Amino acid sequence: MSNAPSDWEVVIGLEVHVQLHTRAKVFASSPWGFGKEPNEQVDPVVLGLPGTLPVVNREAVEKSILFGLVVGASVPEHCSWDRKNYFYPDNPKNYQLTQKDFPVVVGGQVEIELPGASRNVMGEHKFIRIHHAHLEEDVGKLSHAGSGSLVDYNRAGVPLLEIVTEPDLRSSAEAEAFLRSLVAMLTQAGVADCDMEKGQLRCDCNVSIRRRGAEKLGTRTETKNLNSISSVRDTVIYETARQIRELEAGRSITQETRGWNAELARGYVLRDKEDAHDYRYFPDPDIPTLKISRETVARLAKQVPENLYDRQRRYVEKLGLPYTAASVLVNDRALAEWFEAAVAAHPTNPSGIANLVANDLLRDLAASATAPVSLESCPIKPAQLAGLVKLTDEGVISKQQAKEVFAEMFTSGRDAAAIVDAKGLRQNSDTGELEKIVQEVIADPAVAKSIAEYRAGNEKAINALKGPIMKRTQGKANPVLIDQLLRKFLA
Repeated sequence: MSNAPSDWEVVIGLEVHVQLHTRAKVFASSPWGFGKEPNEQVDPVVLGLPGTLPVVNREAVEKSILFGLVVGASVPEHCSWDRKNYFYPDNPKNYQLTQKDFPVVVGGQVEIELPGASRNVMGEHKFIRIHHAHLEEDVGKLSHAGSGSLVDYNRAGVPLLEIVTEPDLRSSAEAEAFLRSLVAMLTQAGVADCDMEKGQLRCDCNVSIRRRGAEKLGTRTETKNLNSISSVRDTVIYETARQIRELEAGRSITQETRGWNAELARGYVLRDKEDAHDYRYFPDPDIPTLKISRETVARLAKQVPENLYDRQRRYVEKLGLPYTAASVLVNDRALAEWFEAAVAAHPTNPSGIANLVANDLLRDLAASATAPVSLESCPIKPAQLAGLVKLTDEGVISKQQAKEVFAEMFTSGRDAAAIVDAKGLRQNSDTGELEKIVQEVIADPAVAKSIAEYRAGNEKAINALKGPIMKRTQGKANPVLIDQLLRKFLA
């Protein structure tokens, strides 16, 4: 699981920057969204023009608190903002409003699942501690072309929640699992969209090496602005190998800030690592300390969804789902709730419903002829899918026929029973009629060899008798009942 040789241990801490899902920016009223024309979503506050004052966005604060409640953190009664001073061309004010000493979220933990799961067994689970999460403003975006650079301030002032972990991660696999769990928690709680292709989630990765069993942490490096989970994984692998190589050669590790070149799959030095005093922090004089009422926290606590892995365990242990199906369903809150609505309509076969949802439904939603269909606009409703599974369980149609009916339901939105009746698909489960047909087939000399093979212990030979029966019933005989009757009369 570890990326380090047996005598070395890698220690990883992550700083995850998440754009919150809000209607306006964190200290200004201008809206924001992806794909707008450059510098279209700015206003005097965002640009830091003289005479302007920031006003805290309540929605951004509440989304931050909600995240804290999702990970079981404590929410302080007060939080405040500081000015972090530095000169970057993507920051129009030359300082960033952030929270240094009094963040909005303190503590908490994120449960992760490591690779190694099988069909019916979940993988190893581990808890990664959160040190804190603070609410700040994002900066603009630079585009470099030739000898010049262009700056787009649309992103400047977007509410950014920086989530800082404890150094609890010990491999690239754990870092990857942490980010996947974190993204699922943020999106399922409605805190953020976490679309990394749109820059809505970026990660700084701190890596250090120490001898296995040592307590003292090694000198760490920080690789900035990783914009994909794969980049975080590859950075950990690369930086682990680099630091071990340096230490084994007798050289020391320099505390530095690094960048990552995904195309070359290698890191590079950006600058020596800054300390807090380099930023000349001081409390922002324009934003008063914010009091967070316990009533607000209690109200937001009611919005916390069921924990991702608690739901997964419930599906496996209480509903009897295979792990493979449960892990697919729980990754999307809307899909899980859709599935549970179907189970409520037909509680006796959760596995049958889960199989159709995780395989057939998701496949057809993604492969729609015009464009992927959303779950909201899906032609099949939960109760309708439950009705299809119920018809199969009752032997009205076979599992193979259910596939045909499902395809028609997805196209037309009609109920399964109506499609079955319209197409004449109902199976023949008349025991008296089928007993007569089975006896006639068994008496046919043409199947005598198959009967002898079956009685001699060849179980598969019985299948040769089912074809003539299905032919006589025009394919409508209940296959389960046919199998039972054949075994009865051949015993």
